[in-house]
This record gives sequence, C-alpha cells and structure tokens, in this order.
Amino acid sequence: MSSEASQQETSPGYEAARDELVEVVRKLEAGGLSLEDSLALWERGEALAKTCEQHLAGARERIDAALAVVEEDVSQA
Repeated sequence: MSSEASQQETSPGYEAARDELVEVVRKLEAGGLSLEDSLALWERGEALAKTCEQHLAGARERIDAALAVVEEDVSQA
C-alpha cells in the first residue's frame, strides 16, 4: 500500500478535519491554556490545516481532470 493511501486511511476527511480545526482555533482564541497545551493545539491545528489543503488539492485535480475531458469532447464534436 502506498504511503499516500495509508495516510488517507488514518487522516480525517475534509469535513471532520475542518470541524476539528475550527474547534482548535476556538480553544486557542479563548486562551487560558498552559504554554504546553497551547503548543500542542497549535501543532494539531497545523496538521489539520495541511489535511484540509490536501483534500482541497485533490478535489481541484479531480475537477481539472473532469473539465479536461469535457473540453476534449467539445473540441472533437
């Protein structure tokens, strides 16, 4: 199994990552956390943001591929 496939199995889907990221930001903005807890939340937020970016990049690739097929079909018509 490729590392990308195993990463997708262990990382949350876009919506779950986005929702958890919103919660992380809310906790950080509320304050009152220890430095260690704040750093741990920040690191988790960075990882979640990266996961969201990867999901969005994958969606963009799928859209681009679908549009390329449509454009090819139109140009051959």
